[in-house]
Amino acid sequence: MTSALLYDRLQFAFTATFHYLFPQLTMGLALLLFYLRSRALVTDDDHYQHVSDFWTSIFALNFGFGVVTGIPLEFQFGTNWARFSTFAGGVIGQTLAMEGVFAFFLESSFLGILLFRKRFSRRLQWFAALMLFVGSWISGYFILATNAWMQHPVAYQVGDDGRVFVNSLTGLLTNPWLFWQFTHNMTAAVVTASCVIAAVGAYYLLSGQHLSHAKTFLQTGVVAGAIASALMIFPTGHGNAKQVFEHQPVKGAAFEGLFTTERGAGLYLVGQPNLETMTIDNPIEIPKALSFLVYKDLYAKVKGLDAFPRDEWPDNLPLLYYAYHVMAGLGTIFAAIFGLALLSLWRGRLFNMKWLLWLLMLSAPFPYIATSAGWMTAELGRQPWLVYGLLRTADGTSPLVHSGNALFTLIGFLGLYLLLGLLFVFLLGKAIQRGPDSIDSQTTYPA
Repeated sequence: MTSALLYDRLQFAFTATFHYLFPQLTMGLALLLFYLRSRALVTDDDHYQHVSDFWTSIFALNFGFGVVTGIPLEFQFGTNWARFSTFAGGVIGQTLAMEGVFAFFLESSFLGILLFRKRFSRRLQWFAALMLFVGSWISGYFILATNAWMQHPVAYQVGDDGRVFVNSLTGLLTNPWLFWQFTHNMTAAVVTASCVIAAVGAYYLLSGQHLSHAKTFLQTGVVAGAIASALMIFPTGHGNAKQVFEHQPVKGAAFEGLFTTERGAGLYLVGQPNLETMTIDNPIEIPKALSFLVYKDLYAKVKGLDAFPRDEWPDNLPLLYYAYHVMAGLGTIFAAIFGLALLSLWRGRLFNMKWLLWLLMLSAPFPYIATSAGWMTAELGRQPWLVYGLLRTADGTSPLVHSGNALFTLIGFLGLYLLLGLLFVFLLGKAIQRGPDSIDSQTTYPA
């Protein structure tokens, strides 16, 4: 791998990973805000209105940082990945443009109504919350449609000059890869939002502040988190994994650490990939589980890495293997934590169980780690392809951007995003410190 290609990949990986820390919360929080606004409208209870207002302020802060960190990503298609943009711009330009025109403006416009809510009735605020939810999820759909095409190209034709173009917009937006990718991604976003809401509620309870609000935060976060974490494992996670083995079997073999083709392949829970011996060291394995999960047959044959040419293997097998297992492991832990919290809530004990409240509060960062590991699994596993089966990553860079240029901008992004990250943590901490009571005292509601 040339140094320019390495720095180009590192820059896009860093900026994309940092950016996605924000949209995952806004997409998940949009659904929960709509729920809270619905409760406020149906019950005519100021308490739910105040809860909604507090999380709207957090949403707005998060949304603003998401916009700022997302803009450089699309510029990098032209600066660092010009040959990819030339080759695939006729396809990815469609979905990226629709995301901006149809989804982003819808989302940002109705967020404005919620931020200036004192001028609007509760019914209009409820409708704005609905449009905010629709806009944020449509935005995610268009972005994921772009990535799904790169994972599983459909509905395209190759022009005389070698570039690809869309031959069916419907086909592009109904890519079979997209369904499981979208549902899995959005349930993960709801898990992130649920963890954050529950964590803030747990913090307030443990510190003896804003107790009525804290209990609502916990109830909302725990119930939503339990449902979303279960859906994230099955059917969305299972469906996503099955289509990987169907359409990208070399990726599936890599993230499961399956070096050799086997009948009755086992599932590795723990182990370290050894590229010298092509084995998993110190494994903890469930026998025949992988064959059953993929093909519903204990003795089905699962293709290993040895069934594919070496130049088609993902280029960083250990990192891919660990990223996948971190994602899957944390997803299982979330289901266990939320399941236990839901049981405790149902029994009326959750608000007095300090150890569980501490666990919920300290769990807040882990969905971000899990989603980052999940995207690493998806993108590392697609290598060495930029567009699977059509364009290799090494052929998609900008020929006039050399290693020194790419390294310079990478260092610049590292420094700038460090400052942005510290600023976000500071502002979020101040908002949580002020609490929902500060919003209650400033807000009046028209009929």
